[in-house]
Amino acid sequence: MSYDVQGTVADGFEGVREEFAAFVAEEAHDPGAQLAAYAGGRQVVDLWAGEDISGSSLTSLYSITKGAAHLVVALLVQDGVLDLDREVAAYWPEFGAEGKERLTLRELLEHRSGVVGVDGGFTAEELADDRLSAARLAGQKPLWEPGTAYGYHGFVIGALTGEVVRRVTGRTVQELYEERIRAPYGIDFHLGLPEELEARWREVLPLDPTEEQLEALLERAPAPDSIRGVSFNMNAPEPTDLVAFGNSRTVRALGPASSGGVGNARGVARMYAAAIGTVDGRAPLLTRETVAAFGGRRTPGTDLVTGQSGHFGLGFEYLTRLYPFLDEHTIGHSGATGSLGFADPASGVAYAYTRRRFAFPSGEGASPENGRLAESVVRAAHAA
Repeated sequence: MSYDVQGTVADGFEGVREEFAAFVAEEAHDPGAQLAAYAGGRQVVDLWAGEDISGSSLTSLYSITKGAAHLVVALLVQDGVLDLDREVAAYWPEFGAEGKERLTLRELLEHRSGVVGVDGGFTAEELADDRLSAARLAGQKPLWEPGTAYGYHGFVIGALTGEVVRRVTGRTVQELYEERIRAPYGIDFHLGLPEELEARWREVLPLDPTEEQLEALLERAPAPDSIRGVSFNMNAPEPTDLVAFGNSRTVRALGPASSGGVGNARGVARMYAAAIGTVDGRAPLLTRETVAAFGGRRTPGTDLVTGQSGHFGLGFEYLTRLYPFLDEHTIGHSGATGSLGFADPASGVAYAYTRRRFAFPSGEGASPENGRLAESVVRAAHAA
């Protein structure tokens, strides 16, 4: 069954619509996809396709949430409230246990702590609640010497950096995001979805793999006690199922800062537009200097969890390695279904692509169609 593309694009961005329509036509199963973009602080793309999906529909965005959480951290560093080169234990003394006392906030944001999970795994209640996760992580022995290597802290980076934020400010990442970013800019991306917005939420749909894809997934499955297995909570008595996690009302309500955000492409694109430029007369959230400090490649070498090379900036993914048409200091993050959001300071583009159905994992986070979609947006912005 084919689905018509709905929505609008600004003059000069017609090619983006064509790329999006071509992708939707090629998909074997309804992706429930949304695509939104800003250029120079003005929304220029607002498209969607799929059953029971509109531009305002909300869905679980998984690790795109890390981008929102680390915008808060970037703001606090910019304000002088947090010091990137101060030890995490200076802010959070309990974290210094088991040889972690010298790890700096900068190294934590680079996923270098070695604490990608906990012995015996997390319960579903703990993964949904950053305070509970942080309490267990504080005393955890790292899986490698902190600062010497890096690996994706998939379920825990937001709880770790969030606890630093809470110890210093007395406020959670979720509260500061709401007060300083989401509410002032009218952003439809929530770290803690209010009950009254539940009617707009659409459940995440699982991957519908071919036989070959299923075989490949089984071959790639990590051992529960491997570094990758611990990072994705496969070592728990009840290993985490990503679809069930994203569809949990408890997760949506609490909005854990690593992976519990709920929103749409409009909201993610607006958030990143506000990060780097003027939106509706409001000044950018971040200075150029702050964007440059948090963007760029900060982790050469191989990610011990994902096997990717040069994976991170500070808190954000280093996206230029995948999309060479982006500026070196682009800030952004992908999400487990194949979604992606970013801000490119050179072109002034803020991009967001969300999908309700899991894409076949490419090994690089965002699903492959992001390359052609994002490039079409950036190309049109440069030509405008």
